[in-house]
Amino acid sequence: MIYWTRTPWWLKKMFPHFTWEKQDAGPTVYLTFDDGPHPEITPFVLEQLKQYQAHASFFCIGHRVVKYPDIYQQIFIESHSLGNHTYDHLNSWKVPSRQYVDNVLLAAVHINSQLFRPPYGRITPWLYRQLKSRIPELQVVMWSVLSGDFDTSLSPSSCTERVLFNARPGSIIVFHDSEKAYPRLAYALPRVLKYFQDKGWQMKALPMKKIHA
Repeated sequence: MIYWTRTPWWLKKMFPHFTWEKQDAGPTVYLTFDDGPHPEITPFVLEQLKQYQAHASFFCIGHRVVKYPDIYQQIFIESHSLGNHTYDHLNSWKVPSRQYVDNVLLAAVHINSQLFRPPYGRITPWLYRQLKSRIPELQVVMWSVLSGDFDTSLSPSSCTERVLFNARPGSIIVFHDSEKAYPRLAYALPRVLKYFQDKGWQMKALPMKKIHA
């Protein structure tokens, strides 16, 4: 499996309208979790975040929000932010454009947020313009550090080391609250949280705005 752990500078330059990282006063990182909510794994993540006084952003799959509404509400109640990750985790390179746009809009019915992360990080400039025309507030959030927790060939300790070695102030870091990622997530997350807490870094959620009343 080939992927960048740390997003190269030239890719960020190619898509300047997307959010790759953030700059705040003081050292801050932004932990994000894709593919939930999950009935066991998301509560585990929330408990770990609470233990270390951390906040994060959850990019949710629409049909899982419909299936697990209580967990979705718990994320919001505990002051984390929420984002759209399509309704069915679609790969925009493998489905018709109209189907993809409709799927994002369907998810937006249940996920009231301007934050959007395309599954696999795959989105074309044309699709971006189409989505912006339908959701003007749309903010595409990518990442600067990919934990690799989805990679079954990666050891839990290697997953942890990738995050700690590559994180910088302002980094947006991707984890997954999914069954596939859990063996690495369960090991890495508490260690990553403790590391940043010990360094005195803040762990914040990305700012979220509602897109409809």
